[in-house]
Amino acid sequence: MADSKSENKKERIDSAVKRIRTAAKSRAKNRAVMSKINTMRRPVIEAKPADAAEAAKTLAAYASTLDKAVKQGVIKRNTANRRKSRAAKRLAATAAK
Repeated sequence: MADSKSENKKERIDSAVKRIRTAAKSRAKNRAVMSKINTMRRPVIEAKPADAAEAAKTLAAYASTLDKAVKQGVIKRNTANRRKSRAAKRLAATAAK
């Protein structure tokens, strides 16, 4: 006979319950950071060729946001470097027009 506790409800291991809690916290933090990255990315992509100084400021802010995400462990260093490089390349292309 099984005990009444396992008959009525599924048992959970304490470490699994804690893992579920920490995963939910990590997911919320990661989503917030990724949202911030995407928010900072939009002005860089939509920069006008006439606003070179403003575009440089937005690129610097975007790069800073990416570096902070790397520091927090949300994205990898190479991913951040690749995104910064592509953003700078795109900005240079719009400035050349």
